[in-house]
Amino acid sequence: MRPQCRPARILPAPDGRRRLSSGEREQQIVQQAIGYFANHGFAASTRELARELGISQPLLYRYFPSKEALAERVFKEVYLSRWQPAWDQLLADRSLPLRERLQRFYREYAGVILSSDWIRIFIQAGLTHEGINVRYLARLREQVFDVVLAELHREFAVAAATPQQHEDEIEFIWGLHAAIFYIGVRKWVYRLDVPEQLDRLVARQVEDFMASAPLVLRQLRQPPQ
Repeated sequence: MRPQCRPARILPAPDGRRRLSSGEREQQIVQQAIGYFANHGFAASTRELARELGISQPLLYRYFPSKEALAERVFKEVYLSRWQPAWDQLLADRSLPLRERLQRFYREYAGVILSSDWIRIFIQAGLTHEGINVRYLARLREQVFDVVLAELHREFAVAAATPQQHEDEIEFIWGLHAAIFYIGVRKWVYRLDVPEQLDRLVARQVEDFMASAPLVLRQLRQPPQ
């Protein structure tokens, strides 16, 4: 009879603490990098980054061959993994009124993005041109703005837009999105107090947006004076 194989055992570290597995160590580095990038930006070299994370540069290279590779992992962890696929379905669900869809989406979306690491990394990346912002905003345009605009056209039965009108309408949607994002900027960048009842604040923003939408869409269809 062959002896049964026992599961691999993680040996304790010399100081008595449990030795981290490779996956745990990698995740620990990622979480520490999220905090570092949020507070200090992306300007540090890999040597400086390893020192700030409390590990050796060879150990950092073992998991991430470059700073760009680590930044990419942080992007996936903070931005891509927190995007809920159900949001895409919600925004396109015409069994629900558009106002209700926007209310639900932005309440849930605000609950994800209005955190210190999300806001501060996004600002830091924008200042140092790491590409995170461009890629995320391209996704936002495709999966939110373009969808919402199509639903506005249907909701208010407006004529097809010219390319310039389309871009002007996208700017109108940007106004709603930016107002919600700016709540996080006020809190985590400017360190100002923000209302505790965020759901109520988000609901008010969406209500104002929907109330003004018919007039804005009509005005954008008028020929320039």
